[in-house]
Amino acid sequence: MAKNLIFEIGTEEMPAASMAGFRDDYLATAVELFENNNLEFKKIKVYSTPRRLVLNVLELAEKQADNKEIVRGPAVNIAFDDDGQPTRAATGFAGGQGLKVADLSKKDGYLYAEKIEKGVATNKILPEILLKLVKKTPLPKAMRWGNVEMEFIRPIKWLLVLFGSENLALEIAGIKSSNYSMGHRFLSEGKVKIDNAESYFAALKEASIIVKEEERRQLINDQIAQLNLSGQPLIRSELLTEVVDLVEYPTVFKGEFAEKYLELPAEVLITAMEKHQRYFPVQKKEGDLTAEFIGVRDGGNYYLANVIAGNEMVLRGRLDDAQFFFAEDQKYGFLNRSQDIKEIVFQQKLGSVYDKVQKLKLITANLADLFNLSPAEKQAAVRAAELSKNDLATEMVNEFANLQGIMGQEYALLAGENTATAQAIFEHYLPRFADDKLPTSNSGIILALAEKLFNLSSHFLLGNIPSGSQDPFALRRQATGFLRIVLDNKLSFNLEKLLTRTMKIIDIVDADLKNSIIELKNFIKQRLDNILTEQGVRYDIIKAVINVNDNNLLDLKQRAQQLMEFRSEDPELFVDFIRALVRVKNISDKLTDKIEINAGLLEANEEQELYKAFKDNQQEIEAKFAAGEYLAAFYLLVSLKDQIDKFLDNVMVMVEQEEIKQNRLALLAGIANLTDPILDLEEIALD
Repeated sequence: MAKNLIFEIGTEEMPAASMAGFRDDYLATAVELFENNNLEFKKIKVYSTPRRLVLNVLELAEKQADNKEIVRGPAVNIAFDDDGQPTRAATGFAGGQGLKVADLSKKDGYLYAEKIEKGVATNKILPEILLKLVKKTPLPKAMRWGNVEMEFIRPIKWLLVLFGSENLALEIAGIKSSNYSMGHRFLSEGKVKIDNAESYFAALKEASIIVKEEERRQLINDQIAQLNLSGQPLIRSELLTEVVDLVEYPTVFKGEFAEKYLELPAEVLITAMEKHQRYFPVQKKEGDLTAEFIGVRDGGNYYLANVIAGNEMVLRGRLDDAQFFFAEDQKYGFLNRSQDIKEIVFQQKLGSVYDKVQKLKLITANLADLFNLSPAEKQAAVRAAELSKNDLATEMVNEFANLQGIMGQEYALLAGENTATAQAIFEHYLPRFADDKLPTSNSGIILALAEKLFNLSSHFLLGNIPSGSQDPFALRRQATGFLRIVLDNKLSFNLEKLLTRTMKIIDIVDADLKNSIIELKNFIKQRLDNILTEQGVRYDIIKAVINVNDNNLLDLKQRAQQLMEFRSEDPELFVDFIRALVRVKNISDKLTDKIEINAGLLEANEEQELYKAFKDNQQEIEAKFAAGEYLAAFYLLVSLKDQIDKFLDNVMVMVEQEEIKQNRLALLAGIANLTDPILDLEEIALD
């Protein structure tokens, strides 16, 4: 028989923004623990509300599966003497396994001990497993409370453990489990008795708790659809996920604000609603915002008019502040902020934000020349670099930090700067997160690259290199953003030279320039490895490509992708061909001096045919490799495979005649040299 398990941890309000990731970690840890304990189950699910974390194991076996272990012992001819009597080898092995010699079995000329460890009842080991689950799961935010020594995401208030209808005893952080949960703070009478695991969700729904996030999400979406709006709701998935994790019983409402606030930039309004109040804005079809917002209350629709009025009052205060900051910033003047950023320290050894800007301008100009921007585009990029940090000193960005760049663009336009400059100011922060958009203007692309190069180079010069999970300056995100821009725009350049030039501009005294360049280059290559892995490129192909000729990031990507395409189209041919090339390279490595192939010394038919095929295709293969047409070049190389195989199978290379031997080695070296700049053959897994 199998029964369902409910394990509920009641807590103080948990941080909504962290819950999606925490649920994933909790689930992964639970699956590992149950599988490691030989407990069979149909499925494990994890749910949460602001005040509870719930593990739901469906059809959990009532008993551990028996654990069968087979241990090989001594050979039979050693275990028994000529009379068939067990020797000390047999008796010692049997005794060590807790068995008699008669219990051992014979197979393949050896003795084997088969031990079966009977599984124990699930209810006997569940408390220990659940305690390990709580202690082992990584915490996004750890807390300690009172005199409790353990840590958890929030202080624990109650525990419930039901295995079918059995109430299991468990104690965590001084809290003992029971078969009682807690209903909604305002919509229930408090304690809720749960008779069995199967009735858990229905019982809590009666107490106004919607345990499953997807049900709460659907309720919110359904209620939004029923609102009388003058536009379409602007619902960002990240915010909706957070709102779902903020409520146990959602009730949606519509609020309004004065139309005068619509004169503020749209992003200011959206930030005030989304970031500060967790509201959803409403916009017209043409994209303009309406003077409405959507809120979600944790509770029913009682006194809803009062709730709406209170939320409108709070938002009005936020928008009044924003309106005041916007007006004050315009009075002061955006261009005047260049003096204010001299007072903002960027980093002790690097100086102020103003000092950073001066170097950012030089890096931007260098990149503009490298990528052949037009004079107008270069001028816009350098001017944008000069103004890029001015908004950090504005009242608006001091209040709404996530508007950096956005307000820079807005204020630059109001100050009379041209559109290209203003756009580049906004775009130089892109991408800001994993799926964020990339800069589209040439000036913005260059300034975004300059920003990321400055941040990466300066921190590596200072020794602030990420290690393990520690990355306080978000350098992994910076490197990934740098790569996304480079690869999306197909930018070709020498990475080492670019890093060298950038670090010399930054010029930190006493920094180890040479080592910093090497470390940053490897760091960026590791980020490229991650990107290619996410795109489905095999680990061995990535390593084979990144190991050689590694200064052109775009070329590395193209080589890896086309080599992967070659392998995917015909895996068997790929492996056979690489194996042949590995043999060629291993033999050709014995060549002592670089010599020209002498056609007059080619004796065997097989070496003459290989030489002809090589010479007929060499120039075209090299031309296609040089043009980045790697797939086509690989297939041209494959056309040599039959001749290579015949040569290797029939021609003795290491003959006594030195001249003949060296000539044959030179022929093989010529073939091997074709792929040396393309990939490291030894890294390819021949499976």
